[in-house]
Amino acid sequence: MKLSSQAENILAQINTKTKLGDLRKIAKEIKKNHGLAIELWSTERFLPRQLAILIMDNKLLSQDLINKLDKDIQTHSFDERNQLMDWLMANQLTKDKKTIALIQSWKNSPSSLQRRTYWYYQARLRWMGHTPPENTPDLLSAIETSITIEEPEVQWAMNFTAGWIGVYEKMYRNRCVAIGEKTGLYKGEMVSKGCTPNYLPEFIAMESNKRNI
Repeated sequence: MKLSSQAENILAQINTKTKLGDLRKIAKEIKKNHGLAIELWSTERFLPRQLAILIMDNKLLSQDLINKLDKDIQTHSFDERNQLMDWLMANQLTKDKKTIALIQSWKNSPSSLQRRTYWYYQARLRWMGHTPPENTPDLLSAIETSITIEEPEVQWAMNFTAGWIGVYEKMYRNRCVAIGEKTGLYKGEMVSKGCTPNYLPEFIAMESNKRNI
């Protein structure tokens, strides 16, 4: 894609020292500009793609376009893939009822990134206080059945969901702790100071104690 002068000027502001806060400032000046977002996305570069996500128009994010973005994201490294998809979820997909409905349909998507987004969204509902308790038993059954055979990026999000269920829904706390004990996922994993371990017994104990739940 031949880039416009506006896209070229923006790209000139982005380098290896650019931080997420810098991208947000640039995005705030641009506001919403879907055409420019597609131009920046076409560069195939990580930071321009993060900026592109910030200025997309979520009204134009159909399943077909998301599938294309998903396919493009697959060309990135593991960590960049997850960051781009999580960034897309947080900044666009959760902002509109239509795209939230799409997220809710991705539990069994052929795309591991879309399955990750489904589970990450379920966790997000809980830590933001919008718990839909009616689907918790189904979620836990799916986690117990599938977490050990899922792709690593999905596995983490399923584990994260079980963690927040264990924190906020006390009736399921022992069941969530048992999932961690049985799978052993993330047990002994080193985490940075001030961060909560992903190992479910530790995660649930620490986060519920913080909240006196």
